[in-house]
Amino acid sequence: MLDHCSISHKGGIVLWSRSFTPDAAALASSPTSPVNSLIREALIEGRTTEEKYEKDGYAVKWTFVNDLELIFVVAYQRILQLTYVDDLLAAVKKLFIQYFEPFVTSFIASLHSINTGKTAVAQASSWDFSKTFERWDLIFDKLLKGLEEKAAQDRKSRLRTSNVRPPIETCSPPSDETDTVPSISQDNADDEQKIARNVAALKSRLRGRGGRRRGRGGRVDTVSTRDSAAESDSETQAKRKVKAKTGRKWGEEVPTESDMASLDFSIDKEPPNGADVGSRDLQSLVDQSSLGTRTRDGMYEVKDWDFSRDQEADADAADAIARALKPLNGKADPEGSLGTFGSIFARLTGSKVFTEADLKPVLEVMKQHLMKKNVAMDIADKICEGVGENLIGKKVAGFQTINNAVRQALSTSLTRILTPKTSTDLLLSIRTKLSAPLPSNQQRMPYSITFVGVNGVGKSTNLSKVCFWLIQNGLRVLIAACDTFRSGAVEQLRVHVRNLSMLGVNGAGDSKGRVELFERGYGKDAAAIAREAIQYGRENDFDVVLIDTAGRMQDNEPLMRALAKLVSVNNPDKIIFVGEALVGNEAVDQLTKFDRALRDFSSASGAGKGRGIDGMLVTKWDTVDDKVGAALSMTYITGQPIIFVGCGQTYTDLRQLRVANVVQAILKD
Repeated sequence: MLDHCSISHKGGIVLWSRSFTPDAAALASSPTSPVNSLIREALIEGRTTEEKYEKDGYAVKWTFVNDLELIFVVAYQRILQLTYVDDLLAAVKKLFIQYFEPFVTSFIASLHSINTGKTAVAQASSWDFSKTFERWDLIFDKLLKGLEEKAAQDRKSRLRTSNVRPPIETCSPPSDETDTVPSISQDNADDEQKIARNVAALKSRLRGRGGRRRGRGGRVDTVSTRDSAAESDSETQAKRKVKAKTGRKWGEEVPTESDMASLDFSIDKEPPNGADVGSRDLQSLVDQSSLGTRTRDGMYEVKDWDFSRDQEADADAADAIARALKPLNGKADPEGSLGTFGSIFARLTGSKVFTEADLKPVLEVMKQHLMKKNVAMDIADKICEGVGENLIGKKVAGFQTINNAVRQALSTSLTRILTPKTSTDLLLSIRTKLSAPLPSNQQRMPYSITFVGVNGVGKSTNLSKVCFWLIQNGLRVLIAACDTFRSGAVEQLRVHVRNLSMLGVNGAGDSKGRVELFERGYGKDAAAIAREAIQYGRENDFDVVLIDTAGRMQDNEPLMRALAKLVSVNNPDKIIFVGEALVGNEAVDQLTKFDRALRDFSSASGAGKGRGIDGMLVTKWDTVDDKVGAALSMTYITGQPIIFVGCGQTYTDLRQLRVANVVQAILKD
């Protein structure tokens, strides 16, 4: 049994709806209803290629009529296996267009002629939908009843078929003429002979091992054997003498302090002549060309990433798509990029309605282009299907109109996916928590951020970059060394803390006292260390606690449970997944399993119940040029924003992403 069915315009105006239960009627009007959640989390984000959407025990299916900008939605309880929903959607769409296309066309034309949103709502309220679609209720009821009866008959026929027992096949007993005793076949005999020959050959080789030569009478020439062995031993000794490492000769006297100083190659030795530590060369830690800017309020902001190194050579995203979609004078693009489906569109001239057959070759070339930009194959397939759904049924006239339709659909789809659904202003979130009023008898909790990810992606390095950004904004940062497994993890963070302490804040003085390391060595419980670090930061007035965790593969369930325990016990304010920009299809598997494991394993108990990934930090961004498809794949999977990207080895090599820049890089031909 259905719970809800509706027909609405893409602008948000509901033309007709029907709720079949009181609970469904109340749920349909709720902001958190499955239909409203479908619009927010699937349709607006461009996830229109999913078979169905599930929310709060409900399953929702939908279909479009792009020419009339209509959305047909059906919602039912997920536990019910309704086989006729797809047929119902197809039949409803066909009949509704057949009966009410003139009315809907005039209604949409009136909406397009209105400029302001308030006027649109007022104009829409003046239309009497209930009177117009009065007979549609009868048509819908008749259609639904017929499909339900057909589904019931099919179910009964399947039950009757399953109750009929298949005939039992009887096996006839063997006849007397049949020899039932197994015999050794000729093949088995041949195999035994072959094995015997191989064994004999192996024994003969073992008897002749040692490099001995036989004389004419079959006698072993032992003298020549000894001579050859002696020659080989002498050659081996000579080679060993050549390859032997020459050791240092210290002499018989005790080395002096000057000798020891000349032999001290440690980078941690104190500067000569009692020079100050601040006199060291810090240029290797900070790249002046990649330093961020300060606002009028004194806030330090990292630079925006821009892949275009030559601004005159690269145009904006719209111009790049327009150039790619221009006809190539009948010549196909040898690289099979966006120019190829531009030449295909060049043949679609005149007034035409997009069909699936017209778009299939174009979408295939588009998919290949996205995969070349390092977009995961499944994500590229879904994006192309979504673009096709938005174009099928639309009327076009002339090549320019086709060009604009494809450009707008492609750019709109990518922009919807990449647009953050939550705030990416991490500094604002930190200051909001720190400035919130508290009772007089309570201490303020620091803002905690946990960095998670697989092995070797650069969590510790980019954590230190985030720490530098926070220090430059006047915040005190405590780094918690919760990677108690990898050798050298604590020492690595200790070096970062030492370097960050030497760097100045706002160009003056050093930042000693603004950053500190909290560590308890190796082999300890990471969740307990994180809890102690947060408590230590609370007692010592630290503003932010950055929690570094050990890298782990997404399929390692025990390690994922340990990470979920850290999340559930400490309930960090942000969980940031650190991933590489180099990954393609692997990004889908990593993010999906990390997010699912955190939600499942942390839901057992604790304040962080059901916590998932809150944002992403993509590393090694400078190695991919314009192949930035990993950002698209990661955002599509989680729906969470990319907060920063790492693009170098110094503490200033941190960038923010702008949607327009990423879209431009992906669509660049």
